[in-house]
Amino acid sequence: MKKLNLLLLLSLLASLMLFTSCEDDDDDVTTTVCPGDVCVTENITSDETWTSDNVYVLQNRVVVESGVTLTIEPGVIVKGEAGQGTNATALIIARGATIMAEGTASEPIIFTSVSDEIQPGQIESPNLDASFNGLWGGLIILGNAPISADAQAVQIEGIPPADQNGLYGGTNADDNSGVIKYVSIRHGGTNIGEGNEINGLTLGGVGRGTTIEYVEVVANQDDGIECFGGTVNISNALVWFQGDDAYDMDQDYTGTIDNFIYIGGPDSDHGMEFDGPEGSQDNGGFTLTNGTLIGWNDEGTGGGEYIDFRDGVSCVVENCYFANFSESSDVELDNNSVAQKWIDGDIEVRNLAFNVSHLSGGNMTIEDIWQEKVDEGEEDDPTDDEMPLDAFGQRPIPASVQVVSTPNFGADASVFNGWSLGAVLGNLDNL
Repeated sequence: MKKLNLLLLLSLLASLMLFTSCEDDDDDVTTTVCPGDVCVTENITSDETWTSDNVYVLQNRVVVESGVTLTIEPGVIVKGEAGQGTNATALIIARGATIMAEGTASEPIIFTSVSDEIQPGQIESPNLDASFNGLWGGLIILGNAPISADAQAVQIEGIPPADQNGLYGGTNADDNSGVIKYVSIRHGGTNIGEGNEINGLTLGGVGRGTTIEYVEVVANQDDGIECFGGTVNISNALVWFQGDDAYDMDQDYTGTIDNFIYIGGPDSDHGMEFDGPEGSQDNGGFTLTNGTLIGWNDEGTGGGEYIDFRDGVSCVVENCYFANFSESSDVELDNNSVAQKWIDGDIEVRNLAFNVSHLSGGNMTIEDIWQEKVDEGEEDDPTDDEMPLDAFGQRPIPASVQVVSTPNFGADASVFNGWSLGAVLGNLDNL
């Protein structure tokens, strides 16, 4: 976890002072403590409703088990404790379980940290800076839709292998895990081990019977939204100030993400990172359409790349506007397998606009921005036996991919007004 500043440490101390005892149903034995109305300490094994007059505190990794429905009413606040390693707090919707988290534009559902003093009826935290990350885990939804991996069902990242509730994948493309609507997920991404973090919203093998729309991920230490296979469609998504990638697709995800926004922070990596199949299944890939992506730029430098195409991915990216990235930001074909996908037409791009008017040097043209590389570890240097395929020479970048000075494609930011923290703080004002 990244170092927390003095303000956050004071907030954590204040939270400790507010702890209240929570008792189990047997006699008067105190089982745990938590700041809030309702402690959640055990897996959910029967249908349950979380009501808008309460704050719910996740004390550890909580699973909604198969066959069970968790309903979360509009306006509910869910807070996660700061567990570390295998004790990281998270809410997991297991395969065969259902979450019905239907907030509204006036009463969104908010997932955040116990360090956050926010209460029902509030959108903005009264004490916690929006940039803090890694304070708890995140929301993980797992389903029975197809994935392309080493097996039909595999273990999701961020959950210890011993917990079989972390399995995802199957054969039902229409699988229904419920509804996520007007939901804001903040300050998560606890690292449970080397390279094994929890994303803000993790979707593993989630089927297209699931509804995911009007969702925001704020300052997650790892990725914002990551899809591991599955067929679920997502609309009206906002990811900002994440520590790694905003939108990360893996294992032959085959859904569509429509009307999405990314706003980078100083530690953000890619706006989009796309991986292909890991197994034999290859159903033609996914689509991202109508996106606005605003990078982090510090006098021409800083973190953040446009797009990384990796590992034989197939996809469509269209109608997107990119602005405020750094002079070294690029769109990469990461290795020869994905370069071949480009040559074969399995990667389609159209109507992409790159605004570089804020830069005085570096990647100023489409030819500079779009780069073909050979994956040789971190160096990406060609070797004698593996040279670039001249992908853009064999199949040129379409004319609708242009450098512009004003936006001509992108997302409709107005759908985030009122309910998202990004809009309330003014981060979307100029989009």
